[in-house]
Amino acid sequence: MNVYIFVDVEARGVSPVNGTMTEFGAVTTSYATFHGRLYESTPDPDIPAIPVVGKRIATDLEVATRFKAWLDDVRRGQRIVFVGDNPFYDGMWIAGMFDRAGMDNPFGHSGRRIADFWAGLQNDWTQTQKWKKFRVTPHDHNPVNDAMGNVQAFWKLMEIAEQQSHHPRWPGLE
Repeated sequence: MNVYIFVDVEARGVSPVNGTMTEFGAVTTSYATFHGRLYESTPDPDIPAIPVVGKRIATDLEVATRFKAWLDDVRRGQRIVFVGDNPFYDGMWIAGMFDRAGMDNPFGHSGRRIADFWAGLQNDWTQTQKWKKFRVTPHDHNPVNDAMGNVQAFWKLMEIAEQQSHHPRWPGLE
């Protein structure tokens, strides 16, 4: 069985090479949460998706170590799977944090994209945004809230998938 970890990252810059990840949130399908904060930050008033970076409050090693311990606790010996609204973006920041901390990335090198699941349910590769209407928790650029909304939307997509397939609840999910 897999444990799906929905991750949302707040960062300033185009990549971990020259940018700064300020914080991230992680939520399981059973709604367990983790909030990793590296810098004080607030959303930019002009572009809320980009944080204004304040002072550093924790090192990569400190946050990566706590995150890894949380992941080990929620995975209970099972495989974890990184899931995101945009795993290409969010995943590179998480990988960068683990790399700077001198730790292996517990997610490996792949992830799942919620929008691709939605597109598959719609039989239309171009349908990548309308799944967001199923979020319950407002998308406010608090990464825990944003990841929570993605989990809530995912469960709605699972209901739709179940109705379309006429199969019982999918194995491997809580």
